[in-house]
Amino acid sequence: MVKMDYYKILGISKSASDDEIKKAYRNLAKKYHPDANQDNKEQATEKFKEVCEAYEVLMDKNKRATYDRFGYDGLKGSFGSGGFNMNRDFTHFEDLSDILEGLFGGGGFGGGNIFDLFTGGARGGFRQREGSRAIKGGDIRVNMRLSLEEIAKGVTKKIKVKRYEKCDSCGGSGAKTGSGLVTCPECKGSGQVARTSRGLLGGMVQTISTCNRCGGTGKIVKDPCRKCSGTGRIKKTSIISVRIPAGISEGNYIPLRDEGHAGPNNGPKGNINVVIEEKKHPKFERHGSDIVLRTFISYTVAVLGGKIEVPTLNGKVFLAIPRGTESGKLFRLKGQGLPHINFGGKGDEYVEIKVWTPKRISAEEKELLKRLEKIAADKPRNT
Repeated sequence: MVKMDYYKILGISKSASDDEIKKAYRNLAKKYHPDANQDNKEQATEKFKEVCEAYEVLMDKNKRATYDRFGYDGLKGSFGSGGFNMNRDFTHFEDLSDILEGLFGGGGFGGGNIFDLFTGGARGGFRQREGSRAIKGGDIRVNMRLSLEEIAKGVTKKIKVKRYEKCDSCGGSGAKTGSGLVTCPECKGSGQVARTSRGLLGGMVQTISTCNRCGGTGKIVKDPCRKCSGTGRIKKTSIISVRIPAGISEGNYIPLRDEGHAGPNNGPKGNINVVIEEKKHPKFERHGSDIVLRTFISYTVAVLGGKIEVPTLNGKVFLAIPRGTESGKLFRLKGQGLPHINFGGKGDEYVEIKVWTPKRISAEEKELLKRLEKIAADKPRNT
């Protein structure tokens, strides 16, 4: 893995907002897209990969936080052993599609479409014009903020997503009704084209490559559907219910299979990944399945003992305070924590006692405390 400065690659500051990151990425993706650099395609491809890798890290809250704290080495677990792979690790293909649509227009370069995305796989470069080839739709990430009370009980939430869905006019084929697919005129249905050029030593060299027009399928759409411009899908807004299990933690995610973007040309759907964020609680501090509550008691209760009312995630309970309780003492309320998500039972609630020291007292209180100081039988000892 070659170390790189993601902020420097995008030309932004470390305090850049998401909008600033998107703007920088949009400009650089247009600049270095290989189809826009036919004379220097190999170098542009490498630059494009770097820009996409930087965008992937800085647009992901968790990856960005890890990178800011630990640097490039902190991301070793985020990508495979070979480092960032566009096909495997890039999760923002829909952002890229929107950028290329604005750059190339709805039809792309050379009659292709905006979903000609980088695979990093067998073809060793950018995917050529896919024509009628089915491509899996992109995943959608949704961040969901939950309160500790919602996490304790589990909850069903509704999320609103904008996603690509199968075009209802052409049925997802991308072709105008009744027109269907025809043999590609460029490769005559073979999916490959041969090109002859003069070599450095004067001889003729013939190379065979994937057809740019049909992307190797041998077929193209005769008359593109007007509603979806031949992509086979249109953007819609949908409401989806998500069941959140009790005890889930921040950073966990819930995959909703086949609920993501529909793929072009009747391609399979991607997923929706619901990533959990936990709201900060005004009273409780979470430690796994346990929670901690810090509460104050008066000096007299600390000395004489008594009962105090303390909140839990299931309502209020009374806690017995024994005589002579010191500040910092922990009391355990068994089973008053959060459910264990992977096995039965619950965690505990720990109540940390703080003895309240008033900053302002009346004249009568002052006299009583002075008298107590004189007659106290048990006084602090310094060892």
